[in-house]
Amino acid sequence: MQHPSQSSLDARARRAARREGLVARKSRWRHGSIDNHGGFMLIDPSMNFVVAGPRFDLTPEEVIGYCSED
Repeated sequence: MQHPSQSSLDARARRAARREGLVARKSRWRHGSIDNHGGFMLIDPSMNFVVAGPRFDLTPEEVIGYCSED
């Protein structure tokens, strides 16, 4: 089985979040700062509230897993 590329994993994470009414925002800032781990943050757009990954510390796989939980 071929491993998906990083961009396709990112897209899957964004789609999973959108299906749950959330926004998966990926950091564009310098990776490795104290408040930025270079990954994803999940946001509830109706309240502009961070649901998970407040330090951009979610991987695409974690976003998909979080959004597929019941």
